[in-house]
Amino acid sequence: MPDSETQPRARTAAVRRVLVGILAANLVVVVIKVGVGLASGSLGVLGSALDSAIDSANNVLALIVTAVAAKAPDEEHPYGHGKFETLGALALVGFLCVSSFELLRGAVNHLSSGGHPLPVTRGQFGALSATLVVNAAVAWYERRRGRALESEILLADSSHTGADVFITLGVLMALILAQQGLWWADPVIAILVVGVILSIAYRVLVRTVPVLVDERVHPPERIAECARGIQGVCDTYDIRSRGGAHGRYAELTISVDGGATVAQAHQIADQVEARLKQQLDLHGVTVHVEPC
Repeated sequence: MPDSETQPRARTAAVRRVLVGILAANLVVVVIKVGVGLASGSLGVLGSALDSAIDSANNVLALIVTAVAAKAPDEEHPYGHGKFETLGALALVGFLCVSSFELLRGAVNHLSSGGHPLPVTRGQFGALSATLVVNAAVAWYERRRGRALESEILLADSSHTGADVFITLGVLMALILAQQGLWWADPVIAILVVGVILSIAYRVLVRTVPVLVDERVHPPERIAECARGIQGVCDTYDIRSRGGAHGRYAELTISVDGGATVAQAHQIADQVEARLKQQLDLHGVTVHVEPC
């Protein structure tokens, strides 16, 4: 029996609660980083603040998208609106790429123009260290809840928040090195951070695109084997499956004894449907019946 949080409405409410809490944490991080960045003039800190600001924007987008995804199926969307959440996760990839481009451009310009001192106080350094702890805690919690709720958008956003951990670590290292006179450390580490962000964007892309292009969720052989376990099924063919966290669907044709009555054939089809839903965790199954 599925946990109550995996039911559509309860799941959506749980996802939204997670997003609201994370949005509040991200806004605090943005305020701290912007303050330190403006005071010190550090490109790395300002780039990290930009990335955290995009995190906050992502949270707002995710709240909107999950509200749309939770809507019941209608005439224009008979399979529901679940893919809007996956589409939102894909949109996060765009935000990741934008932040990467801005950070890379700033780093290159900084290297070209030469260095400048970074007057960071101990208090500012401590505040940035605190944002590192917040980012790490948020990423861990969001990833754990994303897996529990099978939410693509939470998993995608947790990857972005996880990138903030590496970004903040890089920024802290750059500030330490800059205090030792190595001014180039700030832009160089910013460029390395770009590589981390893009690798995370790629992982999100790999996870979301299969859902949007209806990649199969089960091998046809597994579905066929499960269906043939029902007495009266002679053969199976034309097997398809697709879906994601919001719904997994399968369609297949079974052949039954040509002498069976219509009622008997429908009874076999109903048994196949029930078996596939139970054993393969499918939300919907369409069974076509043909004579052997």
